[in-house]
Amino acid sequence: MTTATELIRVGRADTVLLVSFRRDGTPVGTPVNIAVDGDRAFVRTYDRAWKFKRMCRDPHVTVAPSTFRGMPLGPAVHARARLLEGAEAARAARLIADRHPILHGVVVPAYRRLRGFRTVHFELTAMP
Repeated sequence: MTTATELIRVGRADTVLLVSFRRDGTPVGTPVNIAVDGDRAFVRTYDRAWKFKRMCRDPHVTVAPSTFRGMPLGPAVHARARLLEGAEAARAARLIADRHPILHGVVVPAYRRLRGFRTVHFELTAMP
């Protein structure tokens, strides 16, 4: 299986365990929702989240299908995270909202606006 195919397989899950790494290399897992388009996957977070800071500093992450609480359900795929801006971020937001219409189309955007958080989107591409 190619790495892109593996990322598509992982993206079939509603929730994935996204693992980013601290400065000392310690892995930190966070369950997130995902949307896949072709050989790329998209996740969203907010600008004050620790995972945002970790992925900006070290773009190497792993993703694995998981339960809503973050229990892995399959093997992880190594990926590279890239912060999106402008039209790319808007497209990622639409893809995630289309995949999870109530949660990411209504609830999460409203909550973050009320709290004053800025939503950010990352593109994940599989690494060999």
